[in-house]
Amino acid sequence: MEFTAILFYLFSLVTIGAASFMVFSKNIVHSAFALMFTLIGVAALYVLLYADFLAATQLLVYVGGILILILFGVMLTSQESAKLNFKTVTVNIVPASILSVAALLLLIFAFTTTEWAPENIAAPGETVSVLGTMLMSDYLLPFIIAGVLLLIAIIGAILMATRITTKTTESN
Repeated sequence: MEFTAILFYLFSLVTIGAASFMVFSKNIVHSAFALMFTLIGVAALYVLLYADFLAATQLLVYVGGILILILFGVMLTSQESAKLNFKTVTVNIVPASILSVAALLLLIFAFTTTEWAPENIAAPGETVSVLGTMLMSDYLLPFIIAGVLLLIAIIGAILMATRITTKTTESN
């Protein structure tokens, strides 16, 4: 067995294990840390698939940005919110089980009927420099528009948060 195959199985196990722990954990902080390991495992799988730009984006945006924001939000809001008892509704178990089995059967059908590519495929080169050049030349306007939209969303979130804080302090 090749070394990359061993790494693939190792990162797959870490990703699936962390995702399972995230879903079944009742502590929201533990779930957030399990989500972090899941996202890191997915980034490692991207590296193994020669998608280095996706791996870097996964680490910077999801692990470095959003997940840390979630953790700070949970830790700063309340100590009681970290110990919430989530109660599941048993009404959705039957449709969810049927959909899960249907998705599993569809995946097994796709796996068994697909003609897989030959093993001797040349590894692609680096994609980060090519994508960076394209973002700063051909796709500069969409890149700037996306940045402005994100800035507007952050300013709106700050305004909404300050209004909520102001109303709660005035009512007290």
